Amino acid sequence: MSLRDRLNEASEVVAVREAPPGVAVSRAGKDAIKRNLHYLLIEEMGTELATTTNEDVLRRSLERKLQELLGKESTPLSAADRREIATDVMDNILGYGPIQALLEDPEVTEVMVNNPSTVYIERRGKIHLTDRRFIDEAHLLRIIDKIVAQVGRRIDEASPMVDARLPDGSRVNAVIHPLAINGPMLTVRKFSSEPYTIDDLIGFGTVDERLAAFIEASVKGKLNILISGGTGTGKTTLLNVVSAYVPDDERIVTIEDAAELRLGQSHVLRLEARPPNIEGKGQVTIRDLVRNSLRMRPDRIVVGEVRGAEALDMLQAMNTGHEGSLSTIHANSPRDSLSRLETMVLMSGFDLPVRAVREQVSSALNMVIQLARLRDGSRRVVQVTEVDGMEGDKIVMQDVFYYDYSMGVDDSGVSLGRLKSTGLRPKFMEHLQDFGIQVPASVFAFEPPARR
Repeated sequence: MSLRDRLNEASEVVAVREAPPGVAVSRAGKDAIKRNLHYLLIEEMGTELATTTNEDVLRRSLERKLQELLGKESTPLSAADRREIATDVMDNILGYGPIQALLEDPEVTEVMVNNPSTVYIERRGKIHLTDRRFIDEAHLLRIIDKIVAQVGRRIDEASPMVDARLPDGSRVNAVIHPLAINGPMLTVRKFSSEPYTIDDLIGFGTVDERLAAFIEASVKGKLNILISGGTGTGKTTLLNVVSAYVPDDERIVTIEDAAELRLGQSHVLRLEARPPNIEGKGQVTIRDLVRNSLRMRPDRIVVGEVRGAEALDMLQAMNTGHEGSLSTIHANSPRDSLSRLETMVLMSGFDLPVRAVREQVSSALNMVIQLARLRDGSRRVVQVTEVDGMEGDKIVMQDVFYYDYSMGVDDSGVSLGRLKSTGLRPKFMEHLQDFGIQVPASVFAFEPPARR
């Protein structure tokens, strides 16, 4: 019995086969039709799918064949049902199934598949439940396999968790059985087709023009900057924007777990970590790449995120002539970010005194930029803090800018707060002046909070 015969036989158990004209087709009925058409297209056009390299030609050929198969469908379908089925089948074969439309929506910043029947999205910083769904777990697993295979990764019971990225740079995380109890889970953090610029961040309210000018001066003056924040606060986006201030005549090495940064300079070398293979060998860690980058004659080292033992190598690089290095870290405040760095250095395997670690941190870093996602969904810089050496056994830090939460929210719940200056002039301003970089004194004019 051929695949077509088996599918037709299986379809006969679906009630919609006998539905009279004018009766709406159930969701289960449409899912069965989509599944059958999908299998038939793959069976009849398998060779063409594997050999045709021109996507436009392949799409037209698939559309013709799909319309032919739809014309033979005996289930009563409305024009809207036919369009929905055709779109979903094409997305399953050429794209990423039910989430393809969400990935193409410029307003959607994150797609979260909790299980085949539950798909959430993030839009304008808020999470919303969608009506998109996968046919079953096997359908979701096929889409996950398709995404993972594109970047040379694998996911199965022996390796049930994977980080990958789509061709456009979007970050993908997938977890399957036995780790995922409720079914396969897929999370896609989208990247815009065009990298954000500082003007975009000013428009979003993430930074203001004064802070943008201050950050530009700090990057051009080769200060070592750490961008801190929680998950989804925009650390990588800000790092990409800040990195754009690095002069075009400098040699930049970027080091990432999954390559996301898109720098516009002409002299950029991109390195990406590699997980172990199926035999548990061949792993290349961020720490390995940081060490190797020191032999590549970099003017700047940009680490996408410091999260482990590579912290020690990064701090040593900053302390041995590689000024102007940039990185991000997960932390809730500038003080917490330095505490996390201390912990990561201690994870490196060297038995170092805590004071020695803190001296490394305080002498390597010049500034911490803290990001937060507010209750209204907006992402804002909420603190800019100078790291000012040691006093006894404690690292001295002073805020240069702070976010004034006391300004409250409006009737629609949007925060009215903004970034204000503490009135303190950073000590590294003398360093910037040595580079011929001038920052107007008005940038640091004191602004009191709205309520004391």
